[in-house]
Amino acid sequence: MMRMRFLAAAAAMLLSATAASAQTWPSRPVTLVVPFTAGTTSDVIARGLIEHLATKLGQPFIIDNRGGAGGNIGGAAAAKAAPDGYTFLFATTGPAATNKLMYKDMSYDPDRDFAPVVLIGKAPVIVVAKKDAPFSTLKEMIDYAKANPDKLTAGFPGNGTLGHITGELLQARAGIKLVDTQYRGSPPIITDLIGGHIDVGMDSMAAYVPTVKDGKIKALAIAGGKRWSKLPDVPTASESGLRGFEAAVWYVILAPTGTPADVIAKLNAATNEYIKSEKARTFFDNLGVEASGGTPADAKAFMASEVEKWAPIIKAAKISF
Repeated sequence: MMRMRFLAAAAAMLLSATAASAQTWPSRPVTLVVPFTAGTTSDVIARGLIEHLATKLGQPFIIDNRGGAGGNIGGAAAAKAAPDGYTFLFATTGPAATNKLMYKDMSYDPDRDFAPVVLIGKAPVIVVAKKDAPFSTLKEMIDYAKANPDKLTAGFPGNGTLGHITGELLQARAGIKLVDTQYRGSPPIITDLIGGHIDVGMDSMAAYVPTVKDGKIKALAIAGGKRWSKLPDVPTASESGLRGFEAAVWYVILAPTGTPADVIAKLNAATNEYIKSEKARTFFDNLGVEASGGTPADAKAFMASEVEKWAPIIKAAKISF
């Protein structure tokens, strides 16, 4: 009987402490792990967000850049952190979802080791072509590829990147075959498109916009839900005949599993307030990012849908590390 009373009292104390910590959170600086180097789009977005969070919640939010292994190094570091509400992961598509489909030896599982807080936004992939390509729309490119199998060379920013798996999805959906060429990032793809050494490229949008505006390469389509204000004449893939075709790098805040629900709710509310602000929407639009927001459950459902979408594509393409 005494043991039962002791356990009940201990449980009550634990619940009380958890509630108290949630009410007073944050009482010290909070770390936001960004699993990529400083200056990347995810880092830029995270730094814009933490200014608002620090003001709203009354404590500094500190960026900890942990780049490497496609985001897995930073993901592993955040997964091992204490679930006390003072370390979160600012994840992208790879470390939050698709990397587990490709990397054989990941030290963490995003489903098991993290709880979603909020989906921040999505940066659609753009499909581009060299200036003198014999097509100017995505539909024309697909028709050309069907008529000329294995003739079009496509540049991607690295094996397993979203640009790469988007190319695989496009080929599967359109029934075409491209000759894959893998690069280390966006700049060499742009250089080879300008030089006419490759025919098309698929990658995150931001790096390509200046070259498109200068007329040095052609934008065929954006794989987003709507046109982008900075390239209003470029249609979406859906408008170009591939209904529902969307592919985007997305950004989400994740908390180590076990983080108090009240803390997650508080961070979710503060982040949603930022996402809905005019400042954030202008900031996102300049980066080519579509604002998201919503509940933790919304983020969890979206992440699951992305794994479901990309798993068969990655498996069929035999992408593994």
